[in-house]
Amino acid sequence: MMGFFRTWDVRREWLARKAPEGGVRTFYRTPYPWPEDDYREIEYVAVDLETTGLNSVEHEIISIGWVLIRDQRLDFSVMGHQLVRPFGELTEESAVIHRITHDELVAAPPLRDGLERLLPVLAGRVMVAHHARIEWRFLNAACRKVYRLPFEVPTVDTLLLEKRLLRARDQEITKGALRLDAVRQAYNLPRYRAHNALVDAIACGELFIAQAQHRCGAKGRPLRELTI
Repeated sequence: MMGFFRTWDVRREWLARKAPEGGVRTFYRTPYPWPEDDYREIEYVAVDLETTGLNSVEHEIISIGWVLIRDQRLDFSVMGHQLVRPFGELTEESAVIHRITHDELVAAPPLRDGLERLLPVLAGRVMVAHHARIEWRFLNAACRKVYRLPFEVPTVDTLLLEKRLLRARDQEITKGALRLDAVRQAYNLPRYRAHNALVDAIACGELFIAQAQHRCGAKGRPLRELTI
């Protein structure tokens, strides 16, 4: 992650020059926080995706949810939910999981529209996601497909934060213990209906705030201690 920040200023200018006008250029042109900055002074965006499967090469994004985290609080004035029309057919199996119908997706805008809404919100901020590797892989595949450019952003993974905490305590990590709902219960956070991108983004944002406060308390800590 430190290497990412060291090279980002030069690299983002190069990417911005290659990017088309619009949200993606704003995304690449805006500087990101330095890893030594106090995590409390940084803005974050909790992101969740609903997809047709778990393979970012074969499957597609069909829903994007996000909410801003500012001053260690959710800022509901900057949140959004966007359905995305896939190129392929929606399978019955995936529809059962995310409860998004074929008719809803047929009427939804294309992937580019979803990215043009999300990327400007992420510009200059840190992405937060639960099991963030999945979100990153799908957003990277989406940016490469639409813009022929990589998706690069500093990221906090609430699943990895919890795994580090449990290992530091020498606690056994049981099956299912790192699922979003299970980790939220460990912090006495309310239960929400899952498999809605905006609801899950809110749930992830709340969890991150609780984890950061538990890990850092009232003390300032550098961002690098939280990012992956």
